Amino acid sequence: MWMLEGYDTFDGEWYPVGEEDGYGTPQEALLDAQKRLADLERTQPTASSGGQGIYGIQDQVYLVHPDGRRERVFRAVRS
Repeated sequence: MWMLEGYDTFDGEWYPVGEEDGYGTPQEALLDAQKRLADLERTQPTASSGGQGIYGIQDQVYLVHPDGRRERVFRAVRS
């Protein structure tokens, strides 16, 4: 199963995100990850947190592969 995890950059803690039982495909997980990133922008606005940038403290979202490898998810840029 594909999973999502959040990372609290301020506290340095990992926490569960998304479906408890995981996702059947990476595409399903990535869609939910995008929603989580949008929620983070509302609750931890870039203006006050520095956003997802290298010096930002906004929480991060990771796609966890079935083998346990984590891959950071970034918000898609829309024109």
